[in-house]
Amino acid sequence: MKRQFPVLAVLCASVFVVGTAEFLAAGLLPQIGSDLGVSVPVAGQVVTAYALGTVIAGPLVAIATIRLPRKGLMLTLMAIFLAGSVVSALAPNYALLLTGRVISSIAHATFFALALIVATTAAGPGRAGSAIAAVTSGLTVANLLGVPLGAALGQNLDWRFPFAVLAALALACLALLALVLPRVEVRHIPSRSTSVAGEVSVLARRPVLMSVATTTVGFAGVGAVFTYVAPTLTQVSGFTPAMVSWLLLAYGVGSLLGNLVAGRLADRSVGATLRGVFACLTVLLAVMPLAVVHKPSAIAAVLGLGVLATATVAPLQSLILQHAGAAPTLAVTVNVAAFMLAHAVGSAIGGGVVTAAGLRWTGLAGAALSASGLLLSYLAVPRPTAAARPWEDPATTPTVRKIHD
Repeated sequence: MKRQFPVLAVLCASVFVVGTAEFLAAGLLPQIGSDLGVSVPVAGQVVTAYALGTVIAGPLVAIATIRLPRKGLMLTLMAIFLAGSVVSALAPNYALLLTGRVISSIAHATFFALALIVATTAAGPGRAGSAIAAVTSGLTVANLLGVPLGAALGQNLDWRFPFAVLAALALACLALLALVLPRVEVRHIPSRSTSVAGEVSVLARRPVLMSVATTTVGFAGVGAVFTYVAPTLTQVSGFTPAMVSWLLLAYGVGSLLGNLVAGRLADRSVGATLRGVFACLTVLLAVMPLAVVHKPSAIAAVLGLGVLATATVAPLQSLILQHAGAAPTLAVTVNVAAFMLAHAVGSAIGGGVVTAAGLRWTGLAGAALSASGLLLSYLAVPRPTAAARPWEDPATTPTVRKIHD
């Protein structure tokens, strides 16, 4: 792993930049609306457009680029993201800003998927969980530092400034990716694995579909609660807005630690790690309606949620890579999009709970979703005693040769 540190570090930095873009506009909606002459709800559609662009474009881009060299594709995707960031930074009107956001979103899911695939290849056998955790820690840091710092810059200077900074960082990542990424030639037996039909057939496998369903349903439990955690802490727990900011910072630190620990555990057992995380998450979310009414227990619940929320990422992505075997690009891309879809679905369900019963009770909906994810995981993860593993069939296992520039 140490020898591959430059590759993992650059991939992590690139994921940080792309991840920051996802929610950057959410903290700048009043400034964007005021400057471009639209309401805050209308300005909020730039966030929705990015999410929808990621979910829709991700699988389509993955299918269209199946046979392209991975290094060149990653550089092209980062260039597309850079172009979208430049358009957003220079946008004189709302329509052009929306266009820039959609352009950037086209690259998001497939780039993220390729980063995970390259990282696990670089890390070697038995280290997939750690490699995935190392790369996805860039996304955690984006939520912890990138989005708040970007919002602060936009609020104090100009909302376009953080997009310009994002473009500059994307340019730096593009140069670093060109420098450190090896060219990788993958020889599949049969060659059908590099075709659209091969990738689609892998995605259609029952274990892969069950894994994607586990991601969509199980992670939605986090979205149902986290979307409304700030107003819950102020209106139910009685914290001041300033204290909520510190609690969200602690949540972010917990997320970083939970992600890294889960990655190590996933190297030992993907199934046990995934089920353990979902079981703990279900219990935590179920007791949240009781915990949030008292400040000490509310603090403990927020910290626990931080640790467990991102602890699902490494085992879920490791599981997809195990099942996908020699043709992982489309399957991993779809699973990346599934995380975003899960957050949107969870937020909508949580909003319904808030409307019907109040902020205090979102944890019950989250617990039900997380428990469903736990049940689905038993269908997605093979029994340890299984003699045959179809995703490790020698006929579909890739031979990888790195050819350095």
